[in-house]
Amino acid sequence: MRYRVELWLTRIVSACMRPLPMALVRACGGTLGRAVFFVDGFHRRIALANLEQAFPARTAAERRAIARAMFAHFGRLLLELLKFGTLSESRMSARIESEGEERVLQAYQHGRGVLFFTGHFGYWEMQAIAQPLRVRPVSVLARPLDNPYLHEMLERIRTRTGNAVIYRQGAIRKVMRELAANRGVALLIDQHLHSADAVYVDFFDRPAATTSALAALALRTGAPVIPVFALPAPGGRYRFIYERPVPPPREDSPDAVREFTQRCTDVLEMYVRRDPALWLWMHRRWRDRDPRLADEAAGSDDAVTAAD
Repeated sequence: MRYRVELWLTRIVSACMRPLPMALVRACGGTLGRAVFFVDGFHRRIALANLEQAFPARTAAERRAIARAMFAHFGRLLLELLKFGTLSESRMSARIESEGEERVLQAYQHGRGVLFFTGHFGYWEMQAIAQPLRVRPVSVLARPLDNPYLHEMLERIRTRTGNAVIYRQGAIRKVMRELAANRGVALLIDQHLHSADAVYVDFFDRPAATTSALAALALRTGAPVIPVFALPAPGGRYRFIYERPVPPPREDSPDAVREFTQRCTDVLEMYVRRDPALWLWMHRRWRDRDPRLADEAAGSDDAVTAAD
């Protein structure tokens, strides 16, 4: 029953947004997000704690302003996604300005597919949806939503321009097939990972468990890795940026996967530092210590014991 209620509420909101101009939808979303900031104490505290660790030199008032702006952004993202999913392809294209598309076209010329990555930053959903209109369709790696009705609704939005969605079961095999066919695959790299294949890299000078899939796939297939970012533009428009491919480490690097993952994470951190209100600070990104530090501590204790 709860899932059905959530679906109908989402449909009602979507119907209300449909006739409004995107600039007004963006304003409504900002108001919604700021309201959630004041009532959602749990996620507000997580965001403020993360911001304190990431920006210790900033005042508490400055960090609170970033957190409030971040909530406003994700309110905009939600309502704009519902609106964006109802637009015709021509109206989608009219709202987009793009930078670096030639880098994507050059990457496809290698014939090994292309790996795109970003984080929960800016308008990443809009960029994936609209990319087939400017370049080529992609397969997006995603986690199914808990609500099956909202999951089906979101998948229709994500695939309406020709994209596909790849879920966890058998994902690596499917991704390899896509790359072998010289197609693109997109994934997010900024979620805390519980699985054993996580690697710990520095994100805002703190060890963060990060997916190793992007680096491992790139090293195995030779597919170029392109960072992508979607920023807000005036008038309810979007600016899509395709960065230069991330250079892989040397073949003789002793820890190539971790090194490659760190390079990709550094690009994401650069964008988050520029526009911190566009990143998902309410996510518990840093949940545990880097096991390498624990091993070093254990080694130190063993050495002390042996000395004694």
